Amino acid sequence: MKPSIPSSLKIFAFLFIPSILFSQTSFNMYLLSRLDPHPYSAGNSIGCWGYVQNGREYGIFAANNGTSFIDVTDSANIHEVDYLTSFYSNWRDFKIYQHYIYIVNDVAGGMQIADLQYLPDSVHLVSTYTFTGFSRAHTIQQSGPYLYLNGGNYLTGGVVVLDITNPTQPVKRGQWEVQYVHDERVLNDTLWACNIYTGKISVINAANKDSLKLVTSWTNGSGPMPHNCALTNDRRFLFVTDEILNPVGRLKVWNVEDIFNPVYVATWFPAGGDSSNVHNIEIYDSLAVICHYTAGIRVLNISNPASPVEIAWYDTYPQNNGNTWNGCKGIYMLPSGKILANDKQTGFYIVKMGNPIGIEPISNVAAAYSLRQNYPNPFNPLTNIEFSIPKNSNVTLKIFDITGREAATLINGYIRGGYNRITYDGSNLASGIYFYKLTTEEYAETKKMILVK
Repeated sequence: MKPSIPSSLKIFAFLFIPSILFSQTSFNMYLLSRLDPHPYSAGNSIGCWGYVQNGREYGIFAANNGTSFIDVTDSANIHEVDYLTSFYSNWRDFKIYQHYIYIVNDVAGGMQIADLQYLPDSVHLVSTYTFTGFSRAHTIQQSGPYLYLNGGNYLTGGVVVLDITNPTQPVKRGQWEVQYVHDERVLNDTLWACNIYTGKISVINAANKDSLKLVTSWTNGSGPMPHNCALTNDRRFLFVTDEILNPVGRLKVWNVEDIFNPVYVATWFPAGGDSSNVHNIEIYDSLAVICHYTAGIRVLNISNPASPVEIAWYDTYPQNNGNTWNGCKGIYMLPSGKILANDKQTGFYIVKMGNPIGIEPISNVAAAYSLRQNYPNPFNPLTNIEFSIPKNSNVTLKIFDITGREAATLINGYIRGGYNRITYDGSNLASGIYFYKLTTEEYAETKKMILVK
C-alpha cells in the first residue's frame, strides 16, 4: 500500500511549484477572466462579439455547438448568463440590431435570431431563418436595418442583403455574386469586400439594396488572401488582414482617399511573432485591436495609420508563435475598454490594457524581488500586500485556501518594475488561514495570512 502524504506537505507542494500551469505573457495588458464553459473538442472556441444593454456589458462567444453569453460588467464576477445551442460548427459570427442578435455559422442550419432584451436573466431564441438556396454563411455584417451575409452556400458565396426593418422577419433583397466574399465592411451604403480566393478587395455600391454594383477592385499586395478589413474613422485608410500560411499572412494598410488609385502604405506584424499569421481586425478611434492566431491579442496605436505602433498585447496561445491556424480568432472591445477574445484552443478571454486596477505604485525603483507580510494580519476584511520587482515582469499574485484551492487572482499580467502595494478585500471568503503567492519568470514566494470575521 502506498504511504499517505500528510495534508500539510500536499499544500506545500502545491504552493511552491516553480511555474504555474497556465503561463501567459503580456505587455501593458492584464487578464480579468479566462473561461471555457463549453469544452467540446479541439478548436472549440471560435468567434466573439460584444453588447451593451442598460449599462451592463456582455461578451458573446462562440463554441462548437452554440453561443455563450457572458456578463462582464463586474470584473470580479464575470460569469455566463445563458447558452444558446446551435448546429455544430468551427466558426460562428454575430451582429446585433436593436435588441436582436443574428448568428450565422459556416456549416449548416441557417441564421439564428435571438432576443437579448431579457438579459441579464436569459436569451430567447426567436427563430432560425433560411431561404431557398441558403443555409449557412461564414460572416455577417450590419448597417442600419440591413444585414449582409457573406461566404455562404447561396450561388457563388458572395454577398446577400437582408432587410430587417421588421427585426424578426428578414426579407431577402439583392445580392452580389460576381465572386466569393469572405467578409466585408459596410459604410454609407458602400461595401469593402474581401475576395479571399482571388486576392482582391472589391468596392461595391449598395445604395440600391436590390441591385448591388461593383465600383472598383484591386489586388491586396503581394501574397494576397484578404480575409477581413476595417476602415479608420476618417475613411482615409483601409486595414486588411491576409489569412494565409505561405507566405505568412500580414496586416496591410492602404490609403483609399482615391478608391480608383489606392496606395499601399504599410505592412505590420508583431515583433517576435513574425511567423504568426493574422486573422481579424477591429478599429476603435485611434486603436486597432487584432487577433493574431498564435501571437494572441495585439493592440496598435494607429494615430498615424501609415506607421502603426504596438502598445499592448496578451498571448492567449503561449505554446509558440508558430505558423498555424491555432490560437486567437475573435476580438471585440467594449466601451469600458475591456477586450474580448476567443482562442481556438484555450477559451474565452476578458482582458484590459494598463496595470490591474487597485495596484498602487509606491516607487519605480526596487533593488530585488520581495514579497512582504500582509498588514494588518489577522485582517477583516481588508489587508495590504506589498511586493517589489526590480524590472518589468509578468506577475501573478494569487490567494489560496488551506486545501490549496485557488480563492482569488489579484494580478495576472505585465507589471512595471518597482515597489507596489495592492489592497485585498476578503469579504467573500470565510474566516481561516490563507496563503498568498507572488510568481514571476524568475521568482516565487508564498506567505500566510489569517482572515478573522
